Amino acid sequence: MAKKTKRFRRSGTLMMLALLLMGSAVVRLGLEAGPAIAREVASLKEAGQEDAGHDGQPLRDAMPTSAELQTMLSAFKQREEVLAAREAEIEDRMKALEIADQAIEMKLAALEQAEEKLRATLALADGATEADVSRLTTVYEQMKPKEASALFEEMDPAFAAGFLARMQPEAAAGIMAGLSPEAAYTISVVLAGRNGSVPKE
Repeated sequence: MAKKTKRFRRSGTLMMLALLLMGSAVVRLGLEAGPAIAREVASLKEAGQEDAGHDGQPLRDAMPTSAELQTMLSAFKQREEVLAAREAEIEDRMKALEIADQAIEMKLAALEQAEEKLRATLALADGATEADVSRLTTVYEQMKPKEASALFEEMDPAFAAGFLARMQPEAAAGIMAGLSPEAAYTISVVLAGRNGSVPKE
């Protein structure tokens, strides 16, 4: 009985020692593992903050500052002003061209009217001249040949030939007969030259 009691005490003592050793080991592990875990958690937090900083930095760099935005707005405004000035200049040139076109059209219309008036005036002048020459030719035809010959003697040969070409052959022959040989020859040459310049078939 005494032996059993001693054995029980020894086994109880051994159990107590084992429990104490295990508790000491657990406490030691807890004391050593706690700071290590804390350090690991802190390092993970720092790594996360650095990653967040690196990820956010390009975004901050990509965003323009207020000064840069102001510069960009000023540049856009200046460009808009330049474009507006060019557009206004083009509009002014177009208006000037329209005014010039209208002035040219008015001048052309005035020139056409003046040309028509000139043609009408020339036609009247030609008609009046023709009528005057015809009347004067009739007067020379009705004059006495001797009196008409005296006038034709003093005329320019080309001028005299023009009247003689319009006269009746009998009246022209009477005037030519009263001319001097030199005058008659010169007028005859002019008349022959006119007839020679007429196209022949």
